[in-house]
Amino acid sequence: MGFDLKEILSAFVVLFAIIDITGSIPIIIDLKQRKGEIKAERVSLVSFLTLTAFLFAGEGILNLYGVNVSSFAVAGSIVIFVLAAEMTFDVRIFRDESPSETSYIVPLVFPLIAGAGAFTTLLSLRAEYEIINIVTAIALNMVVVFIVLKSTEKIEKLLGKGTLYILRKFFGIILLAIAIKLFTSNLDPLLNQLSIAKNTEAIKQLLESGLTQ
Repeated sequence: MGFDLKEILSAFVVLFAIIDITGSIPIIIDLKQRKGEIKAERVSLVSFLTLTAFLFAGEGILNLYGVNVSSFAVAGSIVIFVLAAEMTFDVRIFRDESPSETSYIVPLVFPLIAGAGAFTTLLSLRAEYEIINIVTAIALNMVVVFIVLKSTEKIEKLLGKGTLYILRKFFGIILLAIAIKLFTSNLDPLLNQLSIAKNTEAIKQLLESGLTQ
């Protein structure tokens, strides 16, 4: 047990691809325009704590409430869909009534950074790599997240309002597609699991009734 550079690098690359913070830049800029300043330090720290907590206790917490990863992914896809609809159709659906210091949690921390894809990936990585190496990979990814969030103002000035508007529409449609894909790919396994659970319960009841006769 200990630090393994190969494991850290491998886990970092996988998480970087899943989180895809660079691909979320137009979304982050849009959120910044609507909500004001995004505190990069808080977003990075909360995301790190959320991902690390899920790494250690996520599966147990979900099981405690009878929720599986597929259910979590479906819920996340709905949040992404709402965000994408706002970007694409210039409508306001999500009413943010949270205190200003916590307004970044949804949808920036969840589901854009610490989303269902990242959670599922962490469960897979835990089966292959040492915990310390995965936590290090999470921390390195949060450094990248921090740098990107700190650079959004420069990117915004560089691109200009016209380009940002076009990108907002384009990435809104992309985000809609991602939400639909996430929803459909996880809905079928979720329904199958519910069906299996229902059939198992029915068989159990039949066996119990047969034993009592």
